[in-house]
Amino acid sequence: MQLDVYRDATGFAALAGEWNALLRRSDSDTIFLTHEWQSTWWRFFAPGRELLLLALRDQGKLVGIAPLYRQKLEDGRTVIQLVGGTDISDYLNIIALPDHLDRVYQAIFEFLTAEVADWDEIDLHCIPAASLYEPLREAAQKRGLVIQRRVEDVCPVLLLPATWDDYLAMLDKKQRHELRRKIHRAESEAEMSLYMTSDPSLLAEDVEVFFDLHRRSSPDKEDFMSEPDMQGFFHETARFSLARGWLELSFLLVDGKKAAAMFCFAYNNRTLVYNSGYDPQRFGPLSPGIVLLAYHVQDSIAKGRTAFDFLRGDEVYKYRFGGRDTEVFQITVRRGA
Repeated sequence: MQLDVYRDATGFAALAGEWNALLRRSDSDTIFLTHEWQSTWWRFFAPGRELLLLALRDQGKLVGIAPLYRQKLEDGRTVIQLVGGTDISDYLNIIALPDHLDRVYQAIFEFLTAEVADWDEIDLHCIPAASLYEPLREAAQKRGLVIQRRVEDVCPVLLLPATWDDYLAMLDKKQRHELRRKIHRAESEAEMSLYMTSDPSLLAEDVEVFFDLHRRSSPDKEDFMSEPDMQGFFHETARFSLARGWLELSFLLVDGKKAAAMFCFAYNNRTLVYNSGYDPQRFGPLSPGIVLLAYHVQDSIAKGRTAFDFLRGDEVYKYRFGGRDTEVFQITVRRGA
């Protein structure tokens, strides 16, 4: 098996024509591992990180990609992690064709142990529960490495039924009553409508409105969006996602004014709820965030989506809307004693 190592951003360009085709044939297909997402994340958050982008080929055919980087932490440890980070990407993984997993993992660990001397830990975050852990474990142990796995977080997912009425029937009686009550109250006090960004010429303006609503929601969200390069990352992500048909930037209009926003993705016939915001001062009594979420679930059902993925975090509202936990794992690999 041939292994090519790219140590700067030219590697993303070199693999651009093959990356997503491999991803679609893997068991790890998610927007967070697309070439667009990965290369954009690297462009905005690369400082202080050394790229180790590994491409694996079998008889010239691309069969695996390991988008890794090496970084020295404040505590002095040197770690190898997956491109995409822990705060920005909800699902990450090594990309490989299912029938090449063993050889891909073995080649990766052979390279990291034989060719990359300076690291204390391989620290892989946001690995979905459905990923095949055993081939990874076996490949690591063959190189004398110690590998561990732990549940890192949950991603509540709502499996969507065929109709809105079927969805309401899925909820318990109390939650069904509360949801209907909040929608009815909002619709009786103001004109409510769902607006989704579709015009590229309006995209930048709508993203700025999303930023404003996001910051107004809570101090934590204001701090998150104030991090260096975060707004640039969101703007660029919105741009490529809209162009690919992946973006669903939705707003609840209250008497024509944007009162709440959801920054979502439509990928693999699933809706992914990435971030949100609303104005609690002007519209709080109308529960605009809840109403918008209900409208978006209804819209996803109408579009025939299979699932509504709330992504990482165990916030109570996700379960009230019918989400059921799926798990993501952290996998750590260390050299043996």
